[in-house]
Amino acid sequence: MLLNNHDGDRARRFRDAALPHLDALYTVACYITRSPADAEDAVQECYLRAFRHFDGLRGTDMKPWLMAILRNVCRAEFARRSNVVIMEPQSDGVDHGVPLWQEEQESPEGGIVRRQNAETVRALLKALPEQFREVVVFRDIEELSYREIAQAVDAPIGTVMSRLARGRGMLRAAWRRLENAGANNARVHVVERPI
Repeated sequence: MLLNNHDGDRARRFRDAALPHLDALYTVACYITRSPADAEDAVQECYLRAFRHFDGLRGTDMKPWLMAILRNVCRAEFARRSNVVIMEPQSDGVDHGVPLWQEEQESPEGGIVRRQNAETVRALLKALPEQFREVVVFRDIEELSYREIAQAVDAPIGTVMSRLARGRGMLRAAWRRLENAGANNARVHVVERPI
């Protein structure tokens, strides 16, 4: 099938605008789906839907638009497979949150503690209820603005700010419980307090 010049230009514009967000979308999808394979599928479906509707995008806010599509894809898939047991993502053994170079060499003990802390934070984050987990991931991991998060989750900015504060509070409380228990291998359990 041959593409005409307009279709080729559209595909190029979409690629240039959307592909820089691929890693961020995959990270968010891993937190939402809790499965690397499902995350890959969700991101692929997100890009397919985004390409189909690319001409309908108003403005230049590509990242929050893609995040909103990804969120809807994940929710639709969860609803379709409501009886599916969600698996934890498998680690590839690489800590992607740390730069490849550092100015000071870390001690082996420090590296172990840092990795354990990072794993604990990821587990605590995954244990949050979805509405809080997604805004914490969007803000604290993907560094979206409140406006971009509100656009992605289709909620007022005040709701985003409230969910973010509550989500961070639940994370902080869960972290303190782990510290007080003195057990890095304790079962992760996040408790939502009634308002």
